[in-house]
Amino acid sequence: MRALAVHSDVLVVVSRVWQTTAALVRAPAPADAPSGPGAATTPREAFLVDSPVYPDELELTAQVAGQAGFSVAGLLATHGDWDHLLGPLAFPQAALGVAETTAARLTGHSGQAVREMRAFDAEHYVARERGPGLGDVQALPVPGKLELGAGEDAGGSAPRHELELHAADGHTGDGMAIWVPWARVLLCGDYLSPVEIPTWHDADGSRTAYRATLDRLKPLIEQADWVVPGHGGPIDAARALAIWREDVAYVEDWALPIARRDATQQALHERNRAAAGA
Repeated sequence: MRALAVHSDVLVVVSRVWQTTAALVRAPAPADAPSGPGAATTPREAFLVDSPVYPDELELTAQVAGQAGFSVAGLLATHGDWDHLLGPLAFPQAALGVAETTAARLTGHSGQAVREMRAFDAEHYVARERGPGLGDVQALPVPGKLELGAGEDAGGSAPRHELELHAADGHTGDGMAIWVPWARVLLCGDYLSPVEIPTWHDADGSRTAYRATLDRLKPLIEQADWVVPGHGGPIDAARALAIWREDVAYVEDWALPIARRDATQQALHERNRAAAGA
């Protein structure tokens, strides 16, 4: 697992499998908080968005969060694929927030994510001390905003900072992207990946919806310093825009990106075409 700081309030961990990403997002420090090399780090409220996959990675994520002053009070998942839902194994007391569409998906297919995780573990001989479970799942309205942390302004009040939640369906029939405005970081789930082509071949995915999500993401990419896709690690805005253009060309005209043409991506391409009846 790799851990990367893209902002003082955003740490990204990248799993060894599928380069699955997860982000620790912390509320910014109050304006009057001490700064500088000698200043003590006061833990601030944080969310874990998505999850790494292996048990040791989940354990290390919790350790990194504690050491860096990220007090994880809640979990978020960009969508309902199982490899993004393992946060409760690292933070079992935290509730899992998902888009209303994801909550409906998990309610309608409550055992699917668990079965898929168990199948992965069996195939790769992964042993987990704790069994899978989503815990307390909270449905969030999307589009919408989500409060995080509290700071002190000059008048002594405690304003809360807000994450922006944007609809992101197409890869699956559910999901959301998360914009962190004070850090200028976009957490976009399974879109804009530097290692994986767009996919929508599962039962609830949609090529048309995928294209619409790309359009919704573009203004956010243009504001971002960093974009964190669900697979492949953080990328800067310039690279994200280049991938956006490649992905639009793929969704519209089946033009495989030059850097994503290996055998695995070719197989995904064929599944996409079959799902689209092409």
